[in-house]
Amino acid sequence: MLLDRAQGVVAFGGGHGLHVSLSALRMLVEELVLDELTAVVTVADNGGSSGRLRHEFGVLPPGDLRMALAALCDTDDWGVTWTRVLQHRFAGDGEMNGHVIGNLLIVGLWELLGDPVDALDYVGRLLGAAGRVLPMALTPMQITAEVRGLVAGDPDALTTVHGQVQVATTDGVITSIALEPPDPPAAPAALAAIAAADWVVLGPGSWFTSVIPHLMVPALRQALVATQARVVVVLNLTEQAGETPGFGPADHLAVLAEHAPDLSVHTVLVDRESAGADLDELAAVVAAQGSRLVVDDVCEEPGSSRHDPAKLAAAYARIFTTP
Repeated sequence: MLLDRAQGVVAFGGGHGLHVSLSALRMLVEELVLDELTAVVTVADNGGSSGRLRHEFGVLPPGDLRMALAALCDTDDWGVTWTRVLQHRFAGDGEMNGHVIGNLLIVGLWELLGDPVDALDYVGRLLGAAGRVLPMALTPMQITAEVRGLVAGDPDALTTVHGQVQVATTDGVITSIALEPPDPPAAPAALAAIAAADWVVLGPGSWFTSVIPHLMVPALRQALVATQARVVVVLNLTEQAGETPGFGPADHLAVLAEHAPDLSVHTVLVDRESAGADLDELAAVVAAQGSRLVVDDVCEEPGSSRHDPAKLAAAYARIFTTP
């Protein structure tokens, strides 16, 4: 049974996880399953081209925003060409080595226009993007994590690790994360999009550095708790070295609940193969929190750590169009 109107979706995340999710959601815009699509993107990266630009100009790190815009480009010649331009990384041995054209374009527009949201909208119009891309906050921030296992002789001692790259690559076990500053200003457009949405999508992606940080921005968290939109959590296919070693599907949900106990989750989407022997435990956890579990085939191939955009789009369509 299909609903009698298209839906509006707000997708949260960053990096490659959000890129694949937006690639899937873009397909649903093209198929008229969705009529509104907004990405809200983490802005705490401190490495690579983004980190260099952030340090030099005091701006938001543009890299994850760029990747989100690239995912929303059309698949015609115009869209494919601009995707390649946006994602092109300079080689060579000089100061431009490692910089990405899209990052420079975004930062240039920020300087010219003085408004990060207006600048991203201009880039989206240039690309013919199928949705809108917004930062999760309007000021640069830093992720910090309490990590266990870094102190020799005291495996339970906690150490504070600073920075997105450092948190994502820690040798310890992350117990919690926080943001500096702790109450960054959220983009009003992001709050408005959450209030108007039919669905909100969290994940997939780096759990502690791309997904949960959104829930650490007080205004975003309050909007997510208050919205009438139904929240979908997309679980990762595998554990991630540095962030979630040893994590099973239920562990991802447990960490989410610890950081945002007041968030109501409508649907949890998990890949059939990745759930494997943990499926019964996951089903019990999902049932206990009053959510719906959807088990589907969404990975590229058996054993892959990447979601397949077309399979993910089909799974999203079934979720969004089932009353």
